[in-house]
Amino acid sequence: MLRFSIDIGGTFTDVVAETEAGLSSVKVLTTSYAPDQGALDGMDRLLSKLGKSYADISAVIHGTTLATNALIERRGAKTAFVTTAGFRDVLDMRYEKRFAQYDLDIEMPTSLVARPLRLGLEERILADGSVLKAPQDEEIDALAAHIKAKKVEAVAIGFLHAYRNPAHEIYVANRLRQTLGEDVTICQSADVACEIREYERFSTVCANAYVRPLMQRYLGALKAELNRLGFDGSFLMMLSGGGLTTLEQAMRFPIRLVESGPAGGVALAAHVAHEVGSKCTLSLDIGGTTAKICFIREGNPQTTRRFEVARAWRDVKGSGLPVRVPTVELVEIGAGGGSIAAVDTLGRLKIGPHSAGSDPGPAAYGRGGTAATITDAHLSVGNIAAEGFAGGMISLAPDKAPAAISKHVQTQMGLADVETAAAGIIEIADETMANAARVHGVELGLDITAFDLLVTGGGGALHAARIAEKLGISRIIVPQNAGVGSAVGFLRSPVAFESAISVMEPLHTIDATALTHRVSEQVAHVRAIVEEAVPADRVTTTAKIEMRYQGQGLDIVLEYPADDGFKIDVARIEAEFIKRYKSLVGFTLKDIPLDLVSVSVTARETRKLDRHAFTPAAKADASQERQVFDLAAQSQITYQVRERTDLAPQVMQGPTVITEDQTTTLVRPGWSVQTSGEGHLILERGAA
Repeated sequence: MLRFSIDIGGTFTDVVAETEAGLSSVKVLTTSYAPDQGALDGMDRLLSKLGKSYADISAVIHGTTLATNALIERRGAKTAFVTTAGFRDVLDMRYEKRFAQYDLDIEMPTSLVARPLRLGLEERILADGSVLKAPQDEEIDALAAHIKAKKVEAVAIGFLHAYRNPAHEIYVANRLRQTLGEDVTICQSADVACEIREYERFSTVCANAYVRPLMQRYLGALKAELNRLGFDGSFLMMLSGGGLTTLEQAMRFPIRLVESGPAGGVALAAHVAHEVGSKCTLSLDIGGTTAKICFIREGNPQTTRRFEVARAWRDVKGSGLPVRVPTVELVEIGAGGGSIAAVDTLGRLKIGPHSAGSDPGPAAYGRGGTAATITDAHLSVGNIAAEGFAGGMISLAPDKAPAAISKHVQTQMGLADVETAAAGIIEIADETMANAARVHGVELGLDITAFDLLVTGGGGALHAARIAEKLGISRIIVPQNAGVGSAVGFLRSPVAFESAISVMEPLHTIDATALTHRVSEQVAHVRAIVEEAVPADRVTTTAKIEMRYQGQGLDIVLEYPADDGFKIDVARIEAEFIKRYKSLVGFTLKDIPLDLVSVSVTARETRKLDRHAFTPAAKADASQERQVFDLAAQSQITYQVRERTDLAPQVMQGPTVITEDQTTTLVRPGWSVQTSGEGHLILERGAA
């Protein structure tokens, strides 16, 4: 067995190889102009190290931010939007409200489709799915001629109430293909997001069409190059929802890949939480560009089908493009190793959200970057060393980091020395990440002090202890291979696919037979997709029913069996809803009917993951020492420096720096560290 996983981030590309002997990894700089080059370079390095060739690889699993970046930077395909006549401005009208009520300077996100390319078609399906007016061939052909003349690369089709009856979308798509041919991508909203609320559905199908040509070219070229090099195994893609899918499905629905990288980090966190017995886990993934936060309970991450990408205004909720795709529920902020530190016009120190990226990168990379970043700050205070950074892939220039901090922060703030300025950068970054986790926990109604902090990414273990102190958390988990955690998470993820349908009917008036038939068709659909990559006897199916009291906005999601055939049981659903509602709110309502909002079904590969025992070093050898500047003490503190592979099983007290190829763990004063039976580091505050 030889499996590879590839995680392409904004700064680094992580490549992990899994063999029967364990994991090997490498971290290389992302080649933003051609993302596949960095990935192939990493694969070449690992294959050379293992003495293997591309022909020996049984599977490649890939996650990428390419679709997300295309949406943020508006560099997707030239797209047209065909919709019901009179509704082309839904994309601009959005929710008909301001996302920042009292800010007069807000900027709304630019639509992915220019208004002249939003085309109305005389057709109408009513809310009950019946046909009021069918589309006419002459009008469809005229639209096709116009689209062809404008040299459009992708067409998104979104009609009113297509979630209830997609017949018109199907007919129009087939008719357009006859004229436009296969060179133009055509996406239907009922395929991409078959749920109620036209703005979100229209936004999702436009985003899918906008990035699909780009992703098809990129993924097709990468697969072709791997095949040319001798690879003949399975090629799977990581989805935002935490499962894997085939290359064909990923190319058809690339909008489902927008959070594929961060989802890998969450997948690893959930797996490790099971291993170490963590019931409540806060996953924090700190990479080179962003930090991602997700709450995990009983090994199950928070998930959602409502997500927002490419926020246009100060990272404020509501200022981005909504998409209706299954995803792990993340809070993502612009705080990573490459995040730029600067002093604003009011003399305040600000960190991010802009990043130095991989080119030119932080000043310490010596690649032409001049901005002061979090990585420069860590080098300046002694948290990291210039030697061995990213497994030796990058030789840091230790003189450039303090020079950048002196110029952009120390001098402008009038601070006494560079170390204080650098420590201040790290402290602000820690507070930014801690506050994001704090607010997200409040939004979810969670007691954050009851959670363990599990960190991944190249910067996770560096920031963990201070963030935990700010949040009142007393236990930290640093998994094996945490520095390439998302790529390892890909290898721990099952093949899975989710689909949802809107219902929006009172529970007691639903045609149970008709709904059972609709959902059963969806079950067969998602199972067929998963069975493209997994034998049928290893596929299980689950369903979730979304319910609410009529007239309310609080939706309750109920787990519902689907593996042995889906069948609506009204009495069971009502009883379960009342039980869940009372547990969440504390009371129930009388004489208020229930609405069944939607039903989602998921097919998932069943996997048994082996737990590998870890044999720690027999004893802790004498370590080196390093001077680390401490902001609270306003002086340097002596830290012991140890290699992670040399740690003994005994509890070891901080202050200690634990080094490894892809990350560094900072065990602050007042913390202890011990290696678990699976090889994960467990840090505890105040433990002897």
